[in-house]
Amino acid sequence: MTAIQIQYGHTMPNQSRPIVCIGAGGIMKDAHLPAYRKAGFEVAGITDLNLQKADTLATTFDIPNVYESTEQAVTEAPTHSVFDIAVPASALTELLPAFPQGAGLLIQKPMGEDIAQAKEIKAICKEREFTAAINFQMRFAPPVIAARNIIDDGHIGELHDIEIRVTVYTPWHLWDFLEKCARVEILYHSIHYIDLIRSFFGDPQGVYAKTVKHPKMMNMADVRSNIIMDYGEVKRANITANHAHEYGLEHQESYLKFEGTQGAIKIRLGVLMDYPEGMADAFEYCILREGKTPEWVSVNIDGTWFPDAFIGTMASLMRKLEDPSNELPTAIDDAYKTMACVEAAYHSSVYGSTPVLYT
Repeated sequence: MTAIQIQYGHTMPNQSRPIVCIGAGGIMKDAHLPAYRKAGFEVAGITDLNLQKADTLATTFDIPNVYESTEQAVTEAPTHSVFDIAVPASALTELLPAFPQGAGLLIQKPMGEDIAQAKEIKAICKEREFTAAINFQMRFAPPVIAARNIIDDGHIGELHDIEIRVTVYTPWHLWDFLEKCARVEILYHSIHYIDLIRSFFGDPQGVYAKTVKHPKMMNMADVRSNIIMDYGEVKRANITANHAHEYGLEHQESYLKFEGTQGAIKIRLGVLMDYPEGMADAFEYCILREGKTPEWVSVNIDGTWFPDAFIGTMASLMRKLEDPSNELPTAIDDAYKTMACVEAAYHSSVYGSTPVLYT
């Protein structure tokens, strides 16, 4: 089979802006800052409620300024800075008014802890005229960009099926604040998949879901989920996530699969397996040829979800600030729709079961 041409690079701004980081937690250390270093973006400063964490990351990533507070970070930020906000979702409604009118903000997902907070966040961003995006970075993972280009070019025909399956052991203790959250798995993890499916299929008619605890992780609100996004009689969108598979790597799974009328794409997302060390990604596609046995082709994609996708979200925000006519895929209004789907999933988990009539 002749290999097809696959594009998966990020579209970068003509000129990058200084980045000021609010928050110095694990996601900043493992993804945001490595991504910005790889992209060559300037990080001008960082702050955190725990200044020791901020000092440590400043040393590790050669960040010149550690601010004692968000207020100092805003006051001393270089002209035309972008603020990269990575704090617990519950803190956003109080924190956002601290940023200057018209600022550029990249806000780590989720957009609040529920739809009520999401509405408040959206209202604050509108009132203060922020150019703001939620960091739904999975859309910008290099293998996802590659898949989207293959699909958009028509190589696999009409896309009609998206399946996402995660069977891994996630070390939730790395994010200790999650133990205090009333919602965990869908809100902090499968939200990525809901957003990704929306980016391909648009807004669903409805959501069916069930999310549950695990007997060995009773300190967590929920760590396993099944989600079906309803797109009518032809399209299927299915998410299965189990973060409690503690039985070694042999049967762990972490994949996205896209099926069309003329072909399919399967992506292994290795970062979720043996996290945070991770495993190698894999990218394969199959295109039906008349009279020929289906054949899968493996492609080496340069770059992974963590950290490369975080280049894409920041680059798209910088491009929007550079030229308002540029697209901002995860802008506040679009991100709100993902939050609405998450809210529907949790509602379905409580109220959606249909009794079985045995008599």
